[in-house]
Parts: sequence; structure tokens; C-alpha cells
Amino acid sequence: MKEKSADRGSFTNQVGFVMAAAGSAVGLGNLWRFPYLAAKYGGGIFLLVYIILAVTFGFSLMVTETAIGRKTGVSAIEAYGKLSKKFTFLGYLTSIVPIIILPYYSVIGGWVFKYLSVFLSTSHTASAQDSYFSSYISQTGEPILWFLLFLGVTGAVVMLGVEKGIEKVSRILMPLLVVLTVGMAIYSLTLPHAMDGVKYYLIPDFSRFSANTVLAALGQLFYSMSLSMGITITYGSYMSKKDDIAKASTQVDIFDTGIALMAGLMIIPAVFSFSGGSETQLQQGPGLMFVMLPKVFNHMGIGGVIAGAAFFLLVLFAALTSSIALMETVVSILKDKLHISRVKACILTLAFSALLGVLSSLGFGVLSGVKPLGFDFLDFFDFISNSVLMPVVAFLTCLCVGWFIGTKVIDDEVTLSSEFRRQKLCDVMIRWIAPICIIAILVSSVLNALGIINL
Repeated sequence: MKEKSADRGSFTNQVGFVMAAAGSAVGLGNLWRFPYLAAKYGGGIFLLVYIILAVTFGFSLMVTETAIGRKTGVSAIEAYGKLSKKFTFLGYLTSIVPIIILPYYSVIGGWVFKYLSVFLSTSHTASAQDSYFSSYISQTGEPILWFLLFLGVTGAVVMLGVEKGIEKVSRILMPLLVVLTVGMAIYSLTLPHAMDGVKYYLIPDFSRFSANTVLAALGQLFYSMSLSMGITITYGSYMSKKDDIAKASTQVDIFDTGIALMAGLMIIPAVFSFSGGSETQLQQGPGLMFVMLPKVFNHMGIGGVIAGAAFFLLVLFAALTSSIALMETVVSILKDKLHISRVKACILTLAFSALLGVLSSLGFGVLSGVKPLGFDFLDFFDFISNSVLMPVVAFLTCLCVGWFIGTKVIDDEVTLSSEFRRQKLCDVMIRWIAPICIIAILVSSVLNALGIINL
């Protein structure tokens, strides 16, 4: 297997990889999606199922993708073809995912920027109104400006390269993110009636267990750990042959799950304190962060202003580390395929993302009447990437590794620099269990998105 070229860049050590990979995994999915799913699907029982899946399903797929990246030394678009010519097409399919996700993810990142600015100003009380969020995103100019600012910050970091940009920023932002998350969680626990929320969130109630609990946890794991987006393959291609893939994957897994756990402790007790554990409030869904939490912060008085600013700063950090990973994946793909410089690849990525992102932003306003497959533009892009392409890519990856090239290829790459204690677990997961789980995710998420079933 040909070694990666020196001009692709690399992480200085394993810590750099862990910080960057954890940054790609820790994002909006941890801070708003995980808490509202945990609230909806029974709190403690959802948490228990998620942790079990993270140390089995999530770990196995992360090790596999990282090993593919390090072994081939190239981005996702060429990695699969180097493993097996029959799966060259899978590289192109995988590459589509981050290209679709980056623009609309940056639109949401722009919303976070806006809310941070609100809590840093004197207009924070307005954000507690029921209509504030929907009114804001339906505007034309301001949401686009915040979106372009978020995209520009992301592009500036990626343009600096792997070591000076991504690794350096991740080493700063990830520890800050941990400190802010823990601090916010501790603050939430001091609120009146917060312990009722803690009990609901941490103590499993097995009477609430259902197939939907497992499917929801699987879907969240997929979304949260940045699997099947080409990100882990790209970051794996920057790893040294001396780095311990299994250990690094475990550390990323712990980091990602830990932040999600803290996010739940930060949000669910606060909602319990504010609403008394109302089922309606707990099941606010995706709007929990932008609609419900400003009400919570406003209710806290002057302390809520500080808490709100700290919270949205935290969310901004998390969103940026993930958008950086998405853009780096696209830039790496363009560099490998078109043989152009990093700067040119960044400019192309920024231009395309700006154009596609504007559609997602305007989809709540002047283009709200345009509904591809019945979705607004942002939800349409999210459906295509997360509900369709990512499960398909994961299934085909398992097929490629488990049944065509063989799991020994991955095992040998992992054991180059370390002992692979969970080798048998990974082999069984990739060959048998993961494909079944992925098909279940694909079918259920598509049927749910189309309104045929209700998860």
C-alpha cells in the first residue's frame, strides 16, 4: 500500500488526532439532539442503551474508518478504491455526505452566533418570546450574514492546515468546551427542583424501554460520532503509524459520550426546574435549544444572562469544531482528486457552501413555498445526508470490510502499533451486527421522515 504523501499534512501526535476527532464528533448533535432524544425516550433507559451501543457499535465503526484512512493515506474519495476496485464508487458516495452537510450545518451555526450576540447584548429578554426564533429565521438578510460569518471562521481555520489550524484550534477549543459544559451542568443542578430532572435522566425506567428507544439511540450515535461522513477516514489519513488506533478511538468515544452526558445534565434539570417536568416541554424536540432554553435563562434573572451567554458560547465552540472537520474533509477530497493547493480547495469549498447554504437559510423565508419532497431546504438536505446517505455508506463499508477485503486488513493495521483487545468484538460487529442495525436505522428513519411511522 502506497504511503501518504508528505504534503497532505499530519497530526503531531495521537493527542492531536484525539482532540480533532473528538471535535468532529462533539457538535450540535451532542448539545441539542442528545438531550431532547433522552427526554423523549425515557431519560435513564435511553442513556443506558446509548452507552452500550457507543462501546460496541460506535467503537467498531470508528476503528474501521480510522484504520482505512491510515492504511490508505488518502481522503475518503480514493480510500475505498485502494482497498478494493469494486468499491471505488463508495468513495464518491461518501464524499457527497460532507459536501451536503457543511452548508446547512453552517446555517445552524449562524443561528448559534446570533443567539450568542443576543445574550451579550441588552435584547436577551426578547429571545424568550415564543415567536422570536421562527420570526428570526424567516428573515432574509441577517441570518445569511451570521451564516457567512460562521462559514468564514470555519474556512479561516481550515486554510491554516492540519497542524497549525485544525489541531491547534482543537487543542484550545475542546478543553474549553469541557470546562464550560461541566460548569453549566453544575449550575443547572443548583436550580430549584433540578434533582427531579437528574433522577429522570440518570435512573433507568425499564418500563419505558421499546424498539424505538434502541433505534433512536442508534440514530443519535451515528449522528453524534461523525460516522460515514468521510471525516474519520480523512483524520485517520493524517495519523502516524506509531499511533494507537484502538486507544485513540476509545478516547474519542469517551469524550463524545461524556459531553453528551453533560449536555443532558445541563439541559434536562433546567427544563424540569422551569416547567416542573412537563411532557410537552420535555418533548419540544429540535426547538428545545432555541425556543425553550432562552425562556429558562430569562427566568433566572441576571444569572440567566451570564448562563445564556456561556451556554451559546459553548454551543458555538462545539459547532465550529464539527464544521471544521466537515470542511477539512471536503478540502482533502478536492486536493486529492483535483491535485490543487489547500487554499484553492478552501476557496472552492467556501463558494459552493455559501451558495447551497443560502438556499437552506432562505427556505424558512422567501423560499418557504418551495418544498422538495415536502421538506424545507434545510430539512431536505438533512434527510438526504443523515437519513439516507450515511446509513447506506455505513452498510456498504461493513460489506466491503466484512465480506470482500476481510476484517484482517483492518485488524493488521490496528495491530501495527498496539494490541487490539477488542478485535473479536469489532470483527463480529462489522460482519454481522452492524449491518443489521444500519438497515434498521435506514428503514425506520426514512419511514419516520416520510410520516409513515412516528418514532
